[in-house]
Amino acid sequence: MKISIFTVDAFTAQPFCGNPAAVCLLEDELEEGLHQKIATEMNLSETAFIRKLHPTDDFTKSACFGLRWFTPTNEVPLCGHATLASAAVLFHIKKNINPTLTFITLSGELYAREATDHIILDLPLYLTYPQDVQEVEELVKAATGNMTIQDVCYSPDTKKLLICLSDDYGRSDLEKLKVNAQELLLAEKTGRVKGLIVTLKGSLHGKHESYDFYSRYFAPWNGVSEDPVTGSAHAVLSSYWSQQLGKNKMRAFQCSARGGELKIMLRNDGRVDIGGQSTIVLEGFLTI
Repeated sequence: MKISIFTVDAFTAQPFCGNPAAVCLLEDELEEGLHQKIATEMNLSETAFIRKLHPTDDFTKSACFGLRWFTPTNEVPLCGHATLASAAVLFHIKKNINPTLTFITLSGELYAREATDHIILDLPLYLTYPQDVQEVEELVKAATGNMTIQDVCYSPDTKKLLICLSDDYGRSDLEKLKVNAQELLLAEKTGRVKGLIVTLKGSLHGKHESYDFYSRYFAPWNGVSEDPVTGSAHAVLSSYWSQQLGKNKMRAFQCSARGGELKIMLRNDGRVDIGGQSTIVLEGFLTI
């Protein structure tokens, strides 16, 4: 069996930046256990599998597909950057003729549409709630050391913990933060947290472009020490920073070593549009 596979750098227009995802186009049903084996072999933060819903479907003409995401260790319920990567393959490689694509996923229906120079994802918006710091004190300490914390919130729908640093810090402080993934695992063993966001209010001046907020994201509980640019985390960050800033339209930058930019628009239907660019850096076949 040969499977078409692509590596796509998501949330960037530059190769070798943003967040790389592998994308597999499944012409036929894949044996269940092979999904995880392929994702482990690819060893990227996510490998996406696009499948036809009906035998007569076509990657160029059909508008609705099944979509699953696997880290090197397990399947996950939502992955934004691999969804962006999947849409990029369908729009740019397969030349899909539809203005909007629908993906049937573990998080319900997700939508992707083309804009002028980027792709917009229509994702669920996840609310955050104040978190008693004492309950997660060890985890917060493991993530941020002695830095001053402004806010700690929790997203029960996604099992993500959000730590907001004091406004006294800047982007460079967040970039310099050293986080030991093993220490995070030791500090949180209850299963309540599956991802940790460290975020910071943006700056409208300085040597960098202006952004409304910055973030980094760590998910060693899913086999990903640090994710370079994370769409699903921004489905949480969007609701938090919209409340903090009183804005529905925002620009965000994830401050990993690779870095990536996201354009955010909160909708009136309880969802969020997250836009980003992408570049396809590898195209080939898996032989099984």
